[in-house]
Amino acid sequence: MYGDVRLGTQPVDARGFLDIAPEGGADRVLTFRNVHNWLQDGHLDASLRAFRAALKPGGVLGIEEHRAPPGTSLEHMNATGYVTEALVIERAQAAGFKLAGRSEINANPRDSHDHPDGVWSLPPTLRGGAVDRERFLAIGESDRMTLKFVKP
Repeated sequence: MYGDVRLGTQPVDARGFLDIAPEGGADRVLTFRNVHNWLQDGHLDASLRAFRAALKPGGVLGIEEHRAPPGTSLEHMNATGYVTEALVIERAQAAGFKLAGRSEINANPRDSHDHPDGVWSLPPTLRGGAVDRERFLAIGESDRMTLKFVKP
């Protein structure tokens, strides 16, 4: 049905490995809960540009990420792992993508976004160990944005 499907699992990291696929060779690039790491490591913009280069015209970039409330400072995003939708959209558009859609499929209204260890307080990490474990299990995983971008 899909022809020659090849899955890439290349890491994208601060050491500069951004050659994730031949230029224009990918139909889709999907990333799950990575934007906060790239933001903290200082290569979010370079990663987004690499994704754009890897995609064919009309290719899709899907981003799922821990969602911070609007107006959250960059410092707080880096400390908690929660990132604002506005920042992700702004950076993706600056890299040449167009926002094509968003979904609330990964939203979690039980997440107050104010945990002692940020997103890592919640499952699956539960960084606090036994401290407030049942409360964090009841919240579940973080509130997350799910965004779809297209390379024009």
